[in-house]
Amino acid sequence: MDQNTLLSVLARANVDAVKACAEALIPKLEPISVVVNRTGLAMLPMEDTVSGEAFYLGEVLLAEAHVRAAGVEGYAACLGRDLELALAIALLDAAYTAGRDRARIAAFVAVQATALAAADAILGQQVEQTRVALETF
Repeated sequence: MDQNTLLSVLARANVDAVKACAEALIPKLEPISVVVNRTGLAMLPMEDTVSGEAFYLGEVLLAEAHVRAAGVEGYAACLGRDLELALAIALLDAAYTAGRDRARIAAFVAVQATALAAADAILGQQVEQTRVALETF
């Protein structure tokens, strides 16, 4: 599993499950140094579906964390202001990079990815039900 997949899934995963998973790993990562743990605004990039040009939709609130643990660095940014979640994801990133409980983290992320895919499928079905067919002359 690559870092992009790991962080993408964790940023959308069940908040309580992510925090619990990270909490269990803390003793294996000590000493832990928190470099950054803050909220801030970032521009949200989008792509025009017709022209393919990039534009900024607006600003979004992010929680960001950067940690040093087990001789490596971990980073996370997630939507919202939950600093604990950002810190938990950064710790999981550091643990995975350092090879601490890598199989357990990968299994956790796989379960969360499956749950997210199921939720996305349900949302897709709900959105599809709102489709309107218009006749144009």
